[in-house]
Amino acid sequence: MPGFALEPDQLEWCGELRVLAGARLRPLADKGEPGRVNRPLVEALGEHGLLARLFDSGALDLCLMRESLAYACTEAETALALQGLGAHPVAAYGSAAQRERWMPEVTAGRAVAAFALSEPDAGSDAAALSLNAVEHSGGWRLTGEKCWISNAPEADFYTVFARTAPDAGARGVTAFLVPADRPGLTGAALDMLSPHAIGSLAFDGVPVTAADVLGDVDRGFGVAMNTLNLFRPSVGAFAVGMAQAALDATVEHTARRAAFGGRLKDLQAVSHQVADMATRTEAARLLVYAAAAAYDRGAAGIARGSAMAKLLATETAQYVVDTAVQLHGARALQRGHLLEHLYREVRAPRIYEGASEVQRTIIAKELYR
Repeated sequence: MPGFALEPDQLEWCGELRVLAGARLRPLADKGEPGRVNRPLVEALGEHGLLARLFDSGALDLCLMRESLAYACTEAETALALQGLGAHPVAAYGSAAQRERWMPEVTAGRAVAAFALSEPDAGSDAAALSLNAVEHSGGWRLTGEKCWISNAPEADFYTVFARTAPDAGARGVTAFLVPADRPGLTGAALDMLSPHAIGSLAFDGVPVTAADVLGDVDRGFGVAMNTLNLFRPSVGAFAVGMAQAALDATVEHTARRAAFGGRLKDLQAVSHQVADMATRTEAARLLVYAAAAAYDRGAAGIARGSAMAKLLATETAQYVVDTAVQLHGARALQRGHLLEHLYREVRAPRIYEGASEVQRTIIAKELYR
């Protein structure tokens, strides 16, 4: 079945994406400024049709794109994923007017989207968010903060989750589409380990109306969770792509590196570690594909499968990249080395879109439901 064995045309497409990422997208990524939105790279994703496909295909296609791009250019993968995360609520829940205004710009790479859920005191506990939406003149005024928002403060619009019903927990949250030029909305860049833009947003009475609502009033938590259920397996795919790149580099290095009168691969302590790296990477890949295929079928247990896929894949990638660094030695920590880059990139996916501990909580709750 598709979750466990890809069709020949899918394998061919993945190969084409790897070539595209290495030959066409990597040079644009290298010209980008760390901590800033790379608009030429986003536009290139649009020109090559990847952003349009992002919204026209299912979860498995999304995973294949993210894994293949991550293998050769993590920056391109992240730019694609952030467009998807920020704009999926618009594509799935937006009004005809909202979709007509923003989706052509998003898929062309001319408008940069962002998903604004996390707050200084409400990261993993999304139901505890406190950005306040107070009714005003037939609409609302947003007051509060968002933090650790990818693409902020440079995005062109934000999918913002705010509290419209006090003391209602998850049932009192509404999703809004907020253009970046709304009065009262300001932002600041955060100096993070990640190479892409991450910032904070301040809302000082930002006006929104019914025309800005995504989905239904007080039902925004479902918009957020459904979006995350779609993207969590693909975070795992991103991790698998990085793990595979680290594994391939390690196989090549240990096969040619002379040590103790032979090659590194001839040392059982080394070859067994490489075997474990390969086995764990393949297991993570299969779970990611299975979760994505289940999502596309509308199968039961989507939340559990998505959480399992993200948990296993991101934890596996951390292990594989760390082991690859160990087997490469000091050269892997040189600035500009593939593994130095992956070592910095691989840490964040275990935190964002629900930390590993949150994924374990989701899985346990589903088991005991």
